[in-house]
Amino acid sequence: MTRRPRPPAADQQPLVWKIASVLLQYPDGRVYDWLDDITAALPQINHPAQRQALAEVVRWLRAAPPTQAARHHVETFDLSRRASPYLTYYRYGDTRQRGMALLALKHTYRRAGLDPTDAELADYLPAVLEFAALAPAGAGHKLLTGHRAGLELLRHALRDAASPYAGVLDAVCAGLPPLTTRQAADVRRLITEGPPTEDVGLDPVGVAPFAPPEFLSGSLGEPR
Repeated sequence: MTRRPRPPAADQQPLVWKIASVLLQYPDGRVYDWLDDITAALPQINHPAQRQALAEVVRWLRAAPPTQAARHHVETFDLSRRASPYLTYYRYGDTRQRGMALLALKHTYRRAGLDPTDAELADYLPAVLEFAALAPAGAGHKLLTGHRAGLELLRHALRDAASPYAGVLDAVCAGLPPLTTRQAADVRRLITEGPPTEDVGLDPVGVAPFAPPEFLSGSLGEPR
């Protein structure tokens, strides 16, 4: 009789999200400073698939020349909208609705007692994961589940591109419920059609949707 794998423990997901939030940032010196702490924390993650997926990304960052890792990050996340790290883009594209969704995200952060900075857009995945790791119990899980289709699309794009960063999305998605029928349909539709379009940017929040890596690579906290 085949034993089913245990689901990830809910109380360990904030650690998974915190590690994922760091690993997905532009790999500057601050990210490399975190790697020893991440390596030391990985044994605390009991779910083998999540632990292994994150460990493989850490190993890749340690092995790749920093310039190569930085170039891969830019080519993957900044030069291709298919692997956009901005979660509301998948649902709304660059439309007025996306601007309102960004404002709603900021309100969500503030209601949880966290004050978002202006260093990155509110839907920037490392920032969303940082919120999920720090938010009161259940709030982070609810937010990530609400963007389940976008996370799956990003995971799909990273896997198609054979990017090492796919492992980070594997770990995050492993701790969330499976796609619902509706979410799966949304993923199929967006893979075929792409996000909605509109001849309008993000004027409601006054921020361009895609910024250079040095603008987006701010630290989400100091190591240790």
